[in-house]
Amino acid sequence: MPDLLETGSAWLADQLKTHASRQVVYRRGAQQVAVQATVGRTLLKLDDGFGGVRMEWTDRDFLIHAADLVLGGTTTLPERGDVIRETQGTKTLVYEVMAPGKEPPWRFSDPYRKVLRIHTKQVATE
Repeated sequence: MPDLLETGSAWLADQLKTHASRQVVYRRGAQQVAVQATVGRTLLKLDDGFGGVRMEWTDRDFLIHAADLVLGGTTTLPERGDVIRETQGTKTLVYEVMAPGKEPPWRFSDPYRKVLRIHTKQVATE
């Protein structure tokens, strides 16, 4: 049975999906799925190679319900190199799943693993 915090976290994730998201197309090879995604950014702390730290923003993060990321009939997790296509007006922005340095390209956005935060870099405009 979920606790009060888990219930509240699920409610908030559902509200973001319903009221603060847009449809994007998630693609891996020939497989793709249209999903609702909330847009964000993340400030990453990266090793500068000289014992220091440099800060770098991701181009765009997409917050997607983990249960919605279904490719080939199977719920899956993001992989580096996957593509997210976002239409804005007459243009389609193409983002590749990646993160700078040795950072992972995605993480769970909540402690209950309901929402994925996927880091991307814009690679094209069509």
